Amino acid sequence: MTSEEDTQLLLHAAVDGELDPASALAFERRLAAEPALAADRDRIVALRRALRESLPAEAAPERLRGAILAAVRAKSGAARRTPPAWRTTAAAAVLAATIGSGATWLALQPGAGDRSLDAVLAGHMRSLIAPQPIDVASSDRHAVKPWFNGRVPFAPKVVDLTEDGFPLVGGRVDVVGGEPAATLVYRHRQHLISLTALPAERAVAAASERARDGFSVLRWSADGMAYWAVSDLGRPDLEAFAKLFRERAAAG
Repeated sequence: MTSEEDTQLLLHAAVDGELDPASALAFERRLAAEPALAADRDRIVALRRALRESLPAEAAPERLRGAILAAVRAKSGAARRTPPAWRTTAAAAVLAATIGSGATWLALQPGAGDRSLDAVLAGHMRSLIAPQPIDVASSDRHAVKPWFNGRVPFAPKVVDLTEDGFPLVGGRVDVVGGEPAATLVYRHRQHLISLTALPAERAVAAASERARDGFSVLRWSADGMAYWAVSDLGRPDLEAFAKLFRERAAAG
């Protein structure tokens, strides 16, 4: 089994809550250190939520379980030692999804634009439960902008909106569609706004504005960049923020 396959099995086992406490803690640390892996976790969680909401629960026939376990044992090879329980269970779950739900996956798999939106939302939600929502803390745009050098392959525009009631808090790097994206964090009263930027040619087109999971989302493109603004702010306030940012960014 390759290291990539091993990682995917670990990922599914973690999502299913099948890791022992020590393994779960070690994997959480790995997720924190590998944004791409964390994004994969978020996509799996989003897909499973869509499946639960769209399909009725239905027990799998016993013969399917036997066939899955036999296939897993055959792939592992008789000469190999018996894999840990979590690995066998996770492999069985992955194979079951492949065998029994191929058509469902094609029907319910979100489009690339939806996956980008999922990643942007996931980055914002992770920031709200993290000890800090940012990797670099500063209200000075001249300190935040150079922080991204070497961390993302482009220079994001950073504007000062303090006098307009949207002070800059700092920035972080998120992953959208497998690409490193620059996220600026602003504050309005007690609400945080995540503004994620990615070169337009690397961003998948999606709806210009949406709401999901209690968060408002605005998307637009300007000067070769795609932007997503996410917050639990009311729609009028988020629209005001986006308008101000576009005007100041265009002014240079």
